[in-house]
Amino acid sequence: MHNQLFRLLFVMLLCTFTGCAKDRYSGGSAMRGSMESTEQWNVLANHVADRINNELIRQQRLDATVYVRHSCGQAGICGSHDSFPFDEGFNDLLTTQLVNFGVHTVRTPEKKSLVIEYKVQTVYHPSEYRAWSWPKPGALIALAAGIVVFEDAPWELIAAATAIDVFRSNYQSGGHYEVIITTSILDKHHYLMRSSDIYYIKNADYWHYQAALPATEIRLTGSKSSVAPPPPQKTAL
Repeated sequence: MHNQLFRLLFVMLLCTFTGCAKDRYSGGSAMRGSMESTEQWNVLANHVADRINNELIRQQRLDATVYVRHSCGQAGICGSHDSFPFDEGFNDLLTTQLVNFGVHTVRTPEKKSLVIEYKVQTVYHPSEYRAWSWPKPGALIALAAGIVVFEDAPWELIAAATAIDVFRSNYQSGGHYEVIITTSILDKHHYLMRSSDIYYIKNADYWHYQAALPATEIRLTGSKSSVAPPPPQKTAL
């Protein structure tokens, strides 16, 4: 009898705690989604910063100062329609990652600063992937936070934006999205580095990487019946 009572109390307590945990976490699903996106951006920023740092080491330019330019191409903060959440967040995260790597990063461009530029593109692939011509697998690198990158993708894959291995293993009948980030290091008008990497992302996250379209301007006009007739002209007698 005592054992049955103990089991009943244990089950009741277990259900109580499980229910509390469910209520606590279900309300924060939107925040978790936002945090996951931010973590993914930080992983991308770390990967790009690592490539920039390695290139500066390779070219023996460790003493150079760099400036990270927004994707809108302006020296300062982009306008409301020139930037988007990913650009603002990625710019800050990339700057932080470069500083953590020991790269001399400046807040405003200086006369002798190298300029870091990045371009972000989202590409949607339909489901009929079997008709495509696939290169050999094994060219992808797994990053943290469930992100996989295809480094230095050749131009034919940039045109098609095809993350081969991961797409094959995570094929979705409705198609999938990929993000292309092209990074450049500029010394005035001279390219010191230019690379294009393809990242496989979840379909639900694609809009984070796109710029918001400006609101459509609608001009309101009255109907013909509502237009006031012109005043009668005076006739000289």
